[in-house]
Amino acid sequence: MHVLIIASYAPSLLIFRGRLIADILARGHSVSVCAPQIAADLRLGLTAMGADVHELSMARNTIGISSDLSYLRNLRHLMVQIRPDIVLTYTAKPNIWGTLAARSASVPSVAMITGLGYAFAAGGSGLKIALVRALVRRLYGLATRFNRKVIFQNPDDRDDFIAAGCLRDHAKVAMIDGSGVDLAHYNRTAVVSAPVFLMIARLLRGKGVREYALAARSIRADYKQARFLLVGPHDGGPDAIAPSELDHWVADGILEWRGALEDVRPALAEAAVYVLPSYREGTPRSVLEAMAMGRPIITSDAPGCRETIRDGIEGFLVPARDANALARAMKRFIEDPGLIATMGDAAHHRAVTKYDVRCINQQMMMHLGLCDQSRSMTC
Repeated sequence: MHVLIIASYAPSLLIFRGRLIADILARGHSVSVCAPQIAADLRLGLTAMGADVHELSMARNTIGISSDLSYLRNLRHLMVQIRPDIVLTYTAKPNIWGTLAARSASVPSVAMITGLGYAFAAGGSGLKIALVRALVRRLYGLATRFNRKVIFQNPDDRDDFIAAGCLRDHAKVAMIDGSGVDLAHYNRTAVVSAPVFLMIARLLRGKGVREYALAARSIRADYKQARFLLVGPHDGGPDAIAPSELDHWVADGILEWRGALEDVRPALAEAAVYVLPSYREGTPRSVLEAMAMGRPIITSDAPGCRETIRDGIEGFLVPARDANALARAMKRFIEDPGLIATMGDAAHHRAVTKYDVRCINQQMMMHLGLCDQSRSMTC
């Protein structure tokens, strides 16, 4: 079979879907990928894997009727040209416009909800935000009428998506445990006993970056030896942390910002504890990577995050948007450093038994109709 995978952010094709693409190709199927702004090195990497690469422009962080309809037409033209047997989409614009293009080109489609995003997030007010939310939900309700399946990574997203009227046929629901983690790539590393905390995320308010900085400031007032690493790129979206605010945290010695890293493993190896105080996720890949490398976790008791760990076993769950609670959880590791090893052991075990990418990709290929559900894991 010929699978077309449509993304809104080109690097995600390798970062999040690379192993899936490789596994599909290894089963003897063919893969085409489509995304905007595909860098030359990324194109070479995808081509070397055996995928056919197609670039289509898309306004990623804005809603514009003209540009979105142009994207829809170009997607349909691509599908008519390459004739895929199944289309897999993820993130809002590919899920909506990719599904509608597939319907127009008479190609079956599967949408994956990797997080509900800005249009579903709590908070925010005003006519513009209300209109955006209403429009996205209405378009999702239209698009999912034509999906063969809609795949969710956590039950909160599934329930909220259905409650918002975005999916009426509940029989289309499929569940997976995130995108999985490559245990061979994210090898377990030695325990770090020093109080070094790490957060990896795009610099968005909704990721909890501000709460991380506030908690770090509070802790450093009493524990000067504590360090707080931050890895991730600036983001141009409406929820972005201003560069000036980040500069202030760095200048004050609160955060050590490493920028965007192609390989986060050295940062994870340097850290004792991984922190992600996000307001909402699908299933946060960075948490799974940290667990695979044997790092205990502090994350939010929020959709997508709360499913990754068990409170008090692999780490601690804290209320979202609560910098004081986050600081208290961090202090527990400083005051009782033995927790780093014991909870890190539990986190690694959970990554191996629940989030192995091979198992997740097996589920994905079944949902795409690429292997027989009645057969074994290796299908």
